[in-house]
Amino acid sequence: MKTLMALMVLTASATAQAATSQTAYGLKLGDWQVTAVSDGSAQVPLEKLMKNISPDSLHQRLAAAGEPSPTPTAINAFVIDTGKQRILVDTGAGSLMGKSSGLLVDNLRAAGIAPQSIDTILLTHIHADHSGGLQRDGRLLFPNATVWVDKKDVDFWLNPAHGDEVTEAERHTFEESRRSLAPVQAAGKLRTFNAPAQLPEGIKAVAAPGHTPGSVMYRVTRGGKTLVLWGDIIHAAAVQFALPDVAIRFDVDSGQAVETRRRILEQIADEGDLVAAPHIAFPGLGHVVHQGSAFQWQPF
Repeated sequence: MKTLMALMVLTASATAQAATSQTAYGLKLGDWQVTAVSDGSAQVPLEKLMKNISPDSLHQRLAAAGEPSPTPTAINAFVIDTGKQRILVDTGAGSLMGKSSGLLVDNLRAAGIAPQSIDTILLTHIHADHSGGLQRDGRLLFPNATVWVDKKDVDFWLNPAHGDEVTEAERHTFEESRRSLAPVQAAGKLRTFNAPAQLPEGIKAVAAPGHTPGSVMYRVTRGGKTLVLWGDIIHAAAVQFALPDVAIRFDVDSGQAVETRRRILEQIADEGDLVAAPHIAFPGLGHVVHQGSAFQWQPF
């Protein structure tokens, strides 16, 4: 299996931070610095949300992984420092998901990364736990950043006419999306693309639809190695690597989400790239390997 081990060095500041509070973890991708930063976590009642699996099977898998239900689910974001730009991938939940999340700005500062120093924000999609941290009370938390997101997500979530295309329980997402993106739009800082697309510093946006219409993952290649920031390909690591056909209620199109998950897991397991995952235990960095007809996560 290909590995980035020879190229990755834990920075001194990140070492101290990881040792004390596990909120920031740094590594090198070629000559670029990548830092995983925690936004906190959310309690997720998987037994109410997972589809295509029986409750007994779900509880058995959670128990085998030592996970309770509701399951504390990590919310991770990632900073890419190229020496020319500081790029933030996803922004956490902000004030939208309770006091156990919305910690990104404080944890960035603790890691020596000022929010004002972020030049570019790349959203994997516009759900609250990925875009909610753009603002607080209408004030931009990253005032100097241009925000990039796939146009299909903007067209969907910022148009309430699509409300009938999601379950009633998910319709709150339209108002949350408006709240998160409105200050960005008002400041003239929202940019859209249609994946596949080349973005700042040569980062590639790759379409990963299903979870939302405009879900993407970002491929960052430097020094001959690749990091894949994959958004919400996996919500429940204890379940979905072994059973990729298990979906979650948050998927706008669960059939397409399952197809996308299988395709991406297969590709990443074949190619051996490092993955940065928002909802796998902090720092959310690791590799995917084949395990029979399914897959397994190997933490970095």
